Amino acid sequence: MANSSISSHSRSALLDCTKGLACAAIVWHHLAFYGPMSDVAHPVMPEVLDWLYEYARMAVQIFLVIGGFLAAASLAPLGQARFDSPWSKIGKRFVRLVVPYAVALVVTIVISAAIRPWFDHESVSADPDLWQLFAHALLLQNIVGEESLSAGVWYVSIDFQLFAGTVLLLAAVRRAQQAVAARWGGEAFKRWWPWAMSGMQALVVLGTAASLFGFNLDASLDVWAIYFMGAYGLGMMAYWAVAADRRGAAWSWAMLIAALVIGALVYEWRDRIFLAGLVALLLIACMRTEGIVRWKGLAPLRRLGEISYSVFLIHFSICLLVNATVNHFWHGSVTAAVVGMPFAFVLSLTAGYTLYQTVERHVSSWSQALRWQAGLIGAGMLTTLLAGLR
Repeated sequence: MANSSISSHSRSALLDCTKGLACAAIVWHHLAFYGPMSDVAHPVMPEVLDWLYEYARMAVQIFLVIGGFLAAASLAPLGQARFDSPWSKIGKRFVRLVVPYAVALVVTIVISAAIRPWFDHESVSADPDLWQLFAHALLLQNIVGEESLSAGVWYVSIDFQLFAGTVLLLAAVRRAQQAVAARWGGEAFKRWWPWAMSGMQALVVLGTAASLFGFNLDASLDVWAIYFMGAYGLGMMAYWAVAADRRGAAWSWAMLIAALVIGALVYEWRDRIFLAGLVALLLIACMRTEGIVRWKGLAPLRRLGEISYSVFLIHFSICLLVNATVNHFWHGSVTAAVVGMPFAFVLSLTAGYTLYQTVERHVSSWSQALRWQAGLIGAGMLTTLLAGLR
């Protein structure tokens, strides 16, 4: 969801507008899923809320595909690593993700502590303990089985796993190629690997297939990147299709994507995989069409796409606050619930814009990351201490 490219593709109007639509769908899904407002409003718009509850969450697949697309553009536009230090690349990614993430979690902790005494609802998390806070600071909460402090923070962990895994894979392939060249000469690898697809691209294809036909079928693996590698890998393959010099190469990538997706769906149908495959193929068609590439986009959607990561991080706490307020002052009011839901959506976008302008858009450092991680742990322990004094 956070941008992973410094190439021209990272500010594509098409990508930003697509991310904007996906971000709006996620916020509305959580409004339909959490809190009493959706329960109260359900009798007057059941079809809309049922659709948001069931299908809007699949917008995550759009972010996964675009994340893979941008990762390929940034890390390996030609199928080979174009960075020097993998650990530096991973560290920068961690810092970029974790600073606005920690800020948003501090806000969530404070809001949850403030409304907990007068809003008894399952969507409000319990007072956090020290280990839970440490796990969140290190993006390990779901892996170690800790309750999430906010909806959607699992995605930040998955995004980091996918990016870090891709960087390490690229670095390992490059090192293997260098070892072969050093021992047997620069032409040895070309003789052993005569195919047009690079070794790294072949491993991405294999990893994507393994996820689509195996890992993605086991829901217990959804805390690990391998569960989501199918959609992410499709996005990487879509980028290589878009970047291909020859039309035939682009078609080959598109047909490979289609074959993988169709095969996986025949093996076991999954709506989310159908959507991921469709998005990947549409990206190829659109990004290789000159008129669409030059399209300036719809300004509101494009702006929402730019701030989508911050909106994604902060919206849950804002929705909680609006739910608590409406439930407390207008309990059971259908009118208040129907008005409150779009109000929470607009307020979430406003809070996301503020987080983007004040935190995300600025280049962060390790010292800032450590300070905010310490602030996250400190804020959590303080609210738990104060709750014990009540």
